Amino acid sequence: MAIDLAAKTAVPTPRSGARSGGRSGRRPAARRRNLIGYLFLAPFLILFVTFVIVPAVFGLWISLTNWSPFRDSQDFVGLKNYLDLFTAGSTTSGDFWQAMGATGLFVVLSVPFLVVLPLFIAVLLNRKLRGATVFRTVFFAPYVLGVAIVGVIWNYVFDTQSGILNHLLGLLGLPDDTPWVVDTPWVWVSLVGVTVWWTAGLNTVIFLAGLKGINTDLYEAAALDGAGAARTFFSVTLPGLRPVMLFITTTTVLASANMFGQSYLLTNGGPGNATRTAIMYIADQGLSQNNMAPASAMSYVLFAFLAIISVINFRLQRERTEKVIK
Repeated sequence: MAIDLAAKTAVPTPRSGARSGGRSGRRPAARRRNLIGYLFLAPFLILFVTFVIVPAVFGLWISLTNWSPFRDSQDFVGLKNYLDLFTAGSTTSGDFWQAMGATGLFVVLSVPFLVVLPLFIAVLLNRKLRGATVFRTVFFAPYVLGVAIVGVIWNYVFDTQSGILNHLLGLLGLPDDTPWVVDTPWVWVSLVGVTVWWTAGLNTVIFLAGLKGINTDLYEAAALDGAGAARTFFSVTLPGLRPVMLFITTTTVLASANMFGQSYLLTNGGPGNATRTAIMYIADQGLSQNNMAPASAMSYVLFAFLAIISVINFRLQRERTEKVIK
């Protein structure tokens, strides 16, 4: 009787063939999903490989040769183009490092404004204010303009003889002959001011998105503890914005180091070569002077500097985040 009951209630053991069949049935579906995903990625991957990877590899090869569009055969010269950049008295060393110095100066002058000012504006716009949406649009609107339009507009504003800015300063009883785009240090004031006006809106919008992601319970807890506005900002807002701050700082440094259009259109690298950035000098050597090999080497040296700065920024930000978590 017990044997019959056990036989009736025994759970049948699934066959290995059925189990493997189920798995094999799921595998084609997973493969189809992966194939669909790769098909959606294919247009981007094709463009990325064609316009980024291939030119980068080709540029690296050019930097190791004496490549010229007017030469039938290109000779391999190894690291000569790189060594020339670090050899005093060579044809490219002095001008290149002067351009790198101008680039570094612009980064130092512009990045603090492009990080601190958008953060301040984002904190203000994050409050429940009337017309906050309108102000967000006003701050972001210049970013949609092309660099050519920005250059034309501000050339009219900064013109020494008939510019709007000098005219307004004259009406206020201030000097009306300031050489905004023809003399130092005013050229740097102009370039930094135009860049902040043009691009700060994007960083403001990103900071606003980051502020929306901070848990409001933290602000309520800070208020219950009696923390003021300044203490709340440094103890709640800034720690909550660390990932956003890392992203904005890194991208802003890279964008400022690649500044070209503002200097080319407003100052043409002047006075002298004071505002000629590394990108301007590389473009001049590669496209105007047909010195493609040295220009490619300069590009990779600039890339190496930016990569080192980005890694250092990531490490510093990560260490600060780990200290806050601990």
